[in-house]
Amino acid sequence: MAVIEEAAAVSGGALASASADFDVIVIGSGPGGYIAAIRAAQLGKTVACIEEWRDDAGKPKLGGTCLNVGCIPSKALLASSEHFEQAVHGFAEHGIQVKEVALDLPQMIRRKAAIVDKITGGVEFLFRKNKVTWIKGHGKFTDRGTDGVIRVEVLEDNSAKTYRARSVIIATGSRARHLPGIPVDNKIVSDNVGALSFDTVPKRLAIIGAGVIGLELGSVWRRLGAEVTLLEALPTFLGALDETVAKEAERIFEKQGLNIHLAVTIGKIDMSAQGVSIAYKDKEGVDQKLEADRLIVSIGRVPNTHNLGLDAVGLSTDTRGFIPVDDQCRTSVPGIYAIGDVVRGPMLAHKAEDEGVMAAEMIDGQKPAIDYNRIPWVIYTEPEIAWVGKSEAQLKAEGCEIQTGQFPMKVNGRALGVGRPEGFIKMIADAKTDEILGVHIISANASELIAEAVVALEFGAASEDIGMISHPHPSLSEVMRESALAVRKRALNM
Repeated sequence: MAVIEEAAAVSGGALASASADFDVIVIGSGPGGYIAAIRAAQLGKTVACIEEWRDDAGKPKLGGTCLNVGCIPSKALLASSEHFEQAVHGFAEHGIQVKEVALDLPQMIRRKAAIVDKITGGVEFLFRKNKVTWIKGHGKFTDRGTDGVIRVEVLEDNSAKTYRARSVIIATGSRARHLPGIPVDNKIVSDNVGALSFDTVPKRLAIIGAGVIGLELGSVWRRLGAEVTLLEALPTFLGALDETVAKEAERIFEKQGLNIHLAVTIGKIDMSAQGVSIAYKDKEGVDQKLEADRLIVSIGRVPNTHNLGLDAVGLSTDTRGFIPVDDQCRTSVPGIYAIGDVVRGPMLAHKAEDEGVMAAEMIDGQKPAIDYNRIPWVIYTEPEIAWVGKSEAQLKAEGCEIQTGQFPMKVNGRALGVGRPEGFIKMIADAKTDEILGVHIISANASELIAEAVVALEFGAASEDIGMISHPHPSLSEVMRESALAVRKRALNM
């Protein structure tokens, strides 16, 4: 009985008397992993973070996929390509004549790399500041002792060393899903990694997959001069979005020049040094062929749960490769947590961060919780798309009585002034209580505007509450207020 009480008194399940090198070991240093490590250190734990990532030069790097070849570099290229397109096509409207605009793609790529170096270097600084030990190499479980201590082996350069921890947080992220039988060389055929570092702008670019990553990467290279065609297997465009937003997005993107084909069936893909030839059936079942200089495969991501030694500690994945966890990211093994892309839920960096904080606080004996309905989504196209809460179709399917308010950007003075009048904000509220149930945005700076909606949902605000709040004039945020007023048919500027 004394041993049971001693074990119960210690978070993670390890006996208080057991010896360990660290209170917490985090495997993976992406947004979820490095945040988990920092939060655990803030709570007074001794912490190590294991990371095997190396850049093209072989230098060890923190930050995982997101910081090195995902979120950060893609947004840098999106911004650069937007500036280029404005210089070529947009400045004249403002009375600015720019002649002989030239694209310096190598400089654009260097700028992206410099931003990545700064951000990943910042994580390294935060580790030093918070006394988090960075262990370089590949981490995998070897066993969990009867005292509850978990052993993790780290492999680097053909050498191995084992570390002991009271608790372990798995934060190994995800990788791009590839097409069977189609090798990705990141030259002719690329995933998201290669698509961020083209040495030239392809004349014809094919993308398989018209989801978030496909649209963002397609937008970058279209602005820089590529003819972009997206082939999507699903019959609807961006089916996870509210239908009104998805329809508006499809209209805008096609007007911009993205060629989007839905409900296609991919057939044989032939590759050569000169390019690719993609056979497919269109939505009517007619055979088609697409010739392109380069192909980006963007068909989703799969969790990095291979070669972790999960079976050595009594863990296994589900049929899709995810690690089963409860609402607090606890696995079935005491003392082992899993967060981010390796568990259920959306593959979003900020979701992983929240779960990292939660796991660290659970280890500390606290009782944190996450409401996944309050986590925002963003697509960084132009205009941007962002949403939080549920869509109109979801709420109607659940039998909810709702009211909606929608207000366009085209009558907003700030949107007109900055030359970004596309899109709208749509707010959905409970018909009886007026509680906000969802907010859906397609507009410039939607990634920033959605934060107000997240706060509103988190605190159970009504649309009337947003309608009563003073918003700065002129600003894009005024459209949030107008959409809230529109729920009760009280919009003031239309």
